[in-house]
Amino acid sequence: MTNQIYIEALDLLKVLISNPSFSKEENLTAEIIAEFLQKKGLNVNRHLNNVWVVHPDYQLERPTLLLNSHHDTVKPSQAWTFDPFVPTESEGKLVGLGSNDAGAPLVSLMAAFLYFSQSDTIPYNLIFAATAEEENSGINGIESILEKIGSVSLAIIGEPTKMELAVAEKGLMVLDCKATGKPGHAAREEGDNAIYKALKDIEWFKNYRFEKSSEVLGQVKMSVTQIKAGYQHNMVPDICEFVVDVRTNEHYLNKDALAVIKQHIECEVSERSLRLNSSFIPQDHPLVQIAREMKINCYGSPTTSDQAVIPYPSVKMGPGDSARSHTANEFIYPEEIRLGIERYIAILQKLKF
Repeated sequence: MTNQIYIEALDLLKVLISNPSFSKEENLTAEIIAEFLQKKGLNVNRHLNNVWVVHPDYQLERPTLLLNSHHDTVKPSQAWTFDPFVPTESEGKLVGLGSNDAGAPLVSLMAAFLYFSQSDTIPYNLIFAATAEEENSGINGIESILEKIGSVSLAIIGEPTKMELAVAEKGLMVLDCKATGKPGHAAREEGDNAIYKALKDIEWFKNYRFEKSSEVLGQVKMSVTQIKAGYQHNMVPDICEFVVDVRTNEHYLNKDALAVIKQHIECEVSERSLRLNSSFIPQDHPLVQIAREMKINCYGSPTTSDQAVIPYPSVKMGPGDSARSHTANEFIYPEEIRLGIERYIAILQKLKF
């Protein structure tokens, strides 16, 4: 049974690779996934480009486990030497855009759901959701269906983690900063150079350490990643703008980290969003205990996913390797999918709330 599910999962992944599904343009893959699940006799729900199914033995009084991954992709770079939309088997790999991030986790989670869909042996409710707009943190992805799905006790988010368990994930906040000076002629002692004013704050971002560090996620990390100033070589710039990438740990909501930042710098600061907060699951949670019993490595992830907008306990786990994500000639080893399905099933069989 599991071998047949694996074959179907691999075939479905090839179909998904063949159909472009950039963020906000996932209609085709949403239709493919919905049709696949309908043919399995399941009642399929869809909102925008999000598709989900509920285990037929749903009982209101039981806790609910959500299995979720995304079917959107980034756009391919010019460095691809394979056609990103043709699933190609090469040197034991399946090459194609979205094969690793997050096609393999998605079809593996779906396979695990299908394994249990014909059984009433699990003591909790099970929901599988294939969602959109993860790659651009869009509001029309999983965030748009949380109320429709209803109460959830725990979520497993499918992302390429080498089937290790990410028990925490850093949050993300992007800041636009602006230092304002006064223009003047560069040859004379005129003006107030906005670049020099910005440098003081940039140095602060480089060196500041937040008080609370995390055992699994480490320090809050701040990186100045873009800067723009000046109109011509002989004019003192009156504006210097720069961008800061902030990765928060579980001790700081993004709004709290922002408050600390504003206390220390002189530049004007505006945040693009405060939505993508850090996530963390207690180390004594039953799922974490199962992972440790199975000798599965547990770690803190520096990258963000749909966990950031999920308001209940969650972990991140899936076949594939995050290092392959968004790279040219992205690939997955088919055996990773088989092992991923088997590990998901083993965990779900052991899980009790």
